[in-house]
Amino acid sequence: MSNPSPKILLSGASGMLGAALRRSLGAREWPVLQLVRRPAASSAELQWNPAAAPTIADPVPLENLTAAIHLSGSNVAAHRWTPAYKREMAESRVQSTRALATALAGLRNPPEVLLVASATGIYGNRGDELLNEDSAPGTGFLADLCRQWEAAAQPAVDAGIRVVHLRFGVVLGPASKTHPGALDKMIPIFRLGLGGPLGNGRQWMSWISLQDTASAILFALETRSLTGSVNVTAPNPVTNRELTRTLARQLHRPAFFPAPAFALRLALGEMADEALLSSARALPAKLNAAGFQFTHPTIDLAIAAALAPQQPALS
Repeated sequence: MSNPSPKILLSGASGMLGAALRRSLGAREWPVLQLVRRPAASSAELQWNPAAAPTIADPVPLENLTAAIHLSGSNVAAHRWTPAYKREMAESRVQSTRALATALAGLRNPPEVLLVASATGIYGNRGDELLNEDSAPGTGFLADLCRQWEAAAQPAVDAGIRVVHLRFGVVLGPASKTHPGALDKMIPIFRLGLGGPLGNGRQWMSWISLQDTASAILFALETRSLTGSVNVTAPNPVTNRELTRTLARQLHRPAFFPAPAFALRLALGEMADEALLSSARALPAKLNAAGFQFTHPTIDLAIAAALAPQQPALS
């Protein structure tokens, strides 16, 4: 970066990925200004309300930022997709992204780059098709939501800010009570010997380790050639059956108990089809072309790292 002491704006800092990213930024001694919705507790925080106007009462602290990283958004798999929760998912992503992009575009000295969370859910259910960033979006609620999410950053693009849409796969990190991730719901079930694939297990999962996710974000921040959509996924996607077998093997447990698709649909409705049974075989074409090096390129390495007892707990 051109700034010798980068100053980073970060939203969504309280989640699993945000916490890991804060640690990575702290290791580099890069100052972080966190966007929070509650009253700011220190000079390192700035209160905002994406639903209000103005979004940020005093935008002066946003001047002369090096970069902004926007990770906020309600958990897609946290609740059944009722009409109310669908609105919450959309507002927490689309509305907040548009509000932040507009605020940054209006600064006298806007940041060089805005990194915005997105998801491989934009590709929809694509079976065995190999997907890269040039692949067309799919269909369904989640794909439509991701398209709107990415489009909401257009004010920043129009202002000349380099915008990167981070299309995250399933992030595999260590278990944490304070920052739960995808494995937190799986590990207790598998430890009891009751784990198994979802549905027929043939759906492809685009995944990435937590460590590689944080590293890829910083890589995208510093690599000026990266712009637009970027798949933040490991180079070796696996089927759900392969993931569950790997987790069971490393926990020394069987994986004999599949969760039938009809039961998932009965319990979770639309979310089961789009978030659990959907197949997306996305490859990190842009990261590979730019020279990013994965620490955990295979599912065995990623799960071993997540389960390793020496893995520091998320703070």
